[in-house]
Amino acid sequence: MLYFESTGYRTRAVCKDAVMWFVDNYLPRYKLDIEVHHRGLKREGVQGWCNIEGDTYRPRSFFIEIHNRLNMEDYLLTLFHELTHVKQYVKGELKSRRSHKYWKNEDISHIEYDDDPSEVEARDMEEILYCKYMNISVRNFFSNRLTDSSK
Repeated sequence: MLYFESTGYRTRAVCKDAVMWFVDNYLPRYKLDIEVHHRGLKREGVQGWCNIEGDTYRPRSFFIEIHNRLNMEDYLLTLFHELTHVKQYVKGELKSRRSHKYWKNEDISHIEYDDDPSEVEARDMEEILYCKYMNISVRNFFSNRLTDSSK
């Protein structure tokens, strides 16, 4: 069961469809509350955030913020990145306790963002999830990205 809410710039239908697809495929047996808010995040220098609302021991309520000026591909990649963090928290792989961050019960508070294993997994998964959701092959996706970046 999922309680979903979306606010801000993006169309609710695209956001809801992607979130529902993710939850149905990766977290089907959990009762979750996911709110996705779209707003300008340029000043913060990020494309998205995922925050736990309420209980951090067994989190089931999440507040995701996504930059409201992304093209559709980057929007979905960012949404799937943040939803990967939801999965990590729900499954107990990622935990926050007393201003410390734990990945699979190992304190990773001292690790830089780019090397943080929860971020590495989320970066890897965002493209895989995007391809599955859009029903395109990962090979074609990477081929097109390489071609686009060489222009």
